[in-house]
Amino acid sequence: MGKFARTWQLMGASWRMLRQDKRLIVFPVISGMALAVVIALFAVPMFVAFGGHPRPEGPVQWSLPMYVAMFVFYFLDYFVIVFFNSALIACVLKQIDGGQPTIGYGLAFAWQRLPQILGWALLTSTVGMLLRLLEQKVGFVGRLVVGLLGMAWSVTSFLVVPVLVAEGSGPIESYKHSVEMLKRTWGEQIIGNVGFGLIFGLFGIVPALIVFFLAIKAGPAVLLPVGAVLVVWLVALALVQSTLQTIYQVAIYLYAANGEAPAGFDNQSMADAFREKTSKSWL
Repeated sequence: MGKFARTWQLMGASWRMLRQDKRLIVFPVISGMALAVVIALFAVPMFVAFGGHPRPEGPVQWSLPMYVAMFVFYFLDYFVIVFFNSALIACVLKQIDGGQPTIGYGLAFAWQRLPQILGWALLTSTVGMLLRLLEQKVGFVGRLVVGLLGMAWSVTSFLVVPVLVAEGSGPIESYKHSVEMLKRTWGEQIIGNVGFGLIFGLFGIVPALIVFFLAIKAGPAVLLPVGAVLVVWLVALALVQSTLQTIYQVAIYLYAANGEAPAGFDNQSMADAFREKTSKSWL
């Protein structure tokens, strides 16, 4: 419970930082638009290839070109996400240092880190592709194991992008540094992610579902406008959640790296969150 309470405090600090500069939310917006373009570039040819059916009839026989296309799709997705996340992190770091970053500053900084971003996108897409191949080859228990491996990869790579942006290190070095920091931050990053999901789910998704079902009972005349409003509401929530999680991620990285709470964050909360583990700890 103490960890959840600290996570709530750190979320509040992240929210205050976002309120100081609402332009930070632009990066998830651009990222989402770019991802939509990438998905369309692959979904439309696939739709045409299967004769206008969104899903082919019967099992799909995967060929080498299909595997290559899937890998390219993974790579482009990860590249878009990492690039604009790097731009957002660069702006958060500058804002914490007392500066007033612009959208152009963030994009320019991410462009400077293009080799590292490409390297990390290549590495993480390769891991994602390998996990996907394993999932297709194994049974139910094997899929559970693959799922755990994917979760372990997500946790251990949680701080890679902040390391990459702040220190300019390559993908392998950044991942190693992220794993080292994991020994001090694992509880906060896992509970932080779960906490963000629970809070936005309880205060955003659950009320939206209740309103949606009430609109269904009210009839089509009410359902259409209410549905449109709910879509906008959920998209806005997703954008805010993504931005706050990135700010939270930067705060965790800075404290783990420097031993001091970044500006705008309570030093005691950070100190309690990252107090040294005893010898009985699992790490």
